[in-house]
Amino acid sequence: MKLSKETSLVSKDNSHQRKLDFFSKYLSFWVAVCIVVGIAIGYYFPETSDVLVEFEYANVSIPIAVVLLLMMYPIMLKVKFTELVRIRKNAKPILFTTLVNWGIAPFSMALMAWVFMHIVFPDFISETLQNEYVIGLIIYGIAPCTAMTLVWTYLAKANLSCALIQVTINDLLILVLFAPIGMLLLGLTTGFSVPFTTLFFSVLLYIATPLGFAAITRWIIIKKKDERWLEQKFIASIERITPIGLLVTLILIFIFQGDTIIENPLHIALIAIPILAQTYLLFAISYFGTKKLRIPFAESAPTAFIGASNFFELAVAVSIILFGVHSGVTLAVIVGVLVEVPVMLSLVKIMKAKKSKFEFDKKTT
Repeated sequence: MKLSKETSLVSKDNSHQRKLDFFSKYLSFWVAVCIVVGIAIGYYFPETSDVLVEFEYANVSIPIAVVLLLMMYPIMLKVKFTELVRIRKNAKPILFTTLVNWGIAPFSMALMAWVFMHIVFPDFISETLQNEYVIGLIIYGIAPCTAMTLVWTYLAKANLSCALIQVTINDLLILVLFAPIGMLLLGLTTGFSVPFTTLFFSVLLYIATPLGFAAITRWIIIKKKDERWLEQKFIASIERITPIGLLVTLILIFIFQGDTIIENPLHIALIAIPILAQTYLLFAISYFGTKKLRIPFAESAPTAFIGASNFFELAVAVSIILFGVHSGVTLAVIVGVLVEVPVMLSLVKIMKAKKSKFEFDKKTT
């Protein structure tokens, strides 16, 4: 069978074509370990949190902010602005992805968070924590996934070129839409008024800054070496910074969250329920939507994955800068990190198992 142009493009650019490594595959386990370690440090060495508090400015932990910025840099290095020239060829999946990511996902997450916390679980969670968890879930649900979409797409043996375009577009849309949508939903569901400048500053600091430095890095290295060297040598050598940075951040966070977890262990499971419901709902919308639109499997898979998963690194950063590491808001975001990897792996298996449902894919190859 003759290979399609999209398949050829993917085979030539194999920098992201890797199996989910041992570290990433068991990320949820490492997150759980970090929770235990952080709680243990906070409980047995309470003076640690007192020391860390001294390094806070305007409700922001300076050590955590530095780690978060370092962690974002490798993610942004994978963004290829040159892929934007392929938008027209991938117009249908990109338009559908944009609709799901920004027209459905933030609002469905806000609705689920409010319903579960205020109607289903009010007997188990205090009113104060209900509002904090709703805010955390909304922040977690606003931004669609970025770099990890490439991994899920590879595991499904789908079109990495299409995934790269979607990731690039969503990073740009986050700069414009994250703050206003966040303000709207937080105001409607909790009555909490977040200053636009605060949200915009968060996005500017944790997205625009590393994205700008990453773009400059790509330009310099490609000019002196080439793109293959950039991706196979440079990015491959530093991308481990992201998961390590995330785990260090979690330990620091749970040094402050220990008392909350010990006093309310059930809350972890209760927060996870709306996250799971949201993830599978968005996957179902994307699955049936792309099938109805007769989008081939190679493009349907990344479309489904980017809508179902979240940019949890940004959510962690925003929750900390707005509410601090002590808050239930940050705890709710961390629960999202805990459940995302195993859930997304299950969706990859579902998508691969249902590949035969996209019979029209054969007509386009």
